[in-house]
Amino acid sequence: MQKCKTVKGLLVASTVAAMFSTFGAYAQTTSAAQSDASAQTSSTGSMAKLSSGDEKALKDMAQANINEVAAAKIALDKAQSSEVKAFAQKMVDDHGSALEKVETVAKQKGVTLPTEPDASHKAMADKLEKESGNAFDKMYMENAGTKDHKMVLSKLQSDAKNIKDPDVKALADAHTPVVEQHLESAEKMKLSADK
Repeated sequence: MQKCKTVKGLLVASTVAAMFSTFGAYAQTTSAAQSDASAQTSSTGSMAKLSSGDEKALKDMAQANINEVAAAKIALDKAQSSEVKAFAQKMVDDHGSALEKVETVAKQKGVTLPTEPDASHKAMADKLEKESGNAFDKMYMENAGTKDHKMVLSKLQSDAKNIKDPDVKALADAHTPVVEQHLESAEKMKLSADK
């Protein structure tokens, strides 16, 4: 009888111990999972959070690409010169591709980008729409070809000095030689047109 009570007592004690150890393991697992989730959220959050300067640089790159693609699409439709049309097609291709890369980084960083040309480029688009022939070609190349690329290049070079995020810096570094090449092409076309 005594033996039976001892066995029952041991069974009860071991059952209670098993319950507590299971509960303890569950609590540890839950708390570890919550801890991992918190760490993941905070590390993702810190990775995604850009300085205001880096965010501005990302938005500037997006805006420049949007502006170039919009103007180039007008030129594809209205340009008279085959050289201007070829330049415009290159702008659509290069700036369209660059915009996709900017959008990918912006999405990773949680940055909302502009989706349409800015006010000054909308005004320029209106002026371009009213021109035709050689006047259109000249206006497009002076503005979207030379003036805009000079401005974008200057902005990229000054922003690149202050960008801290490595992904945004890589974008700026990759865009700079492309913009330089576009500017060089536009200036060569202007020189040959002036002859």
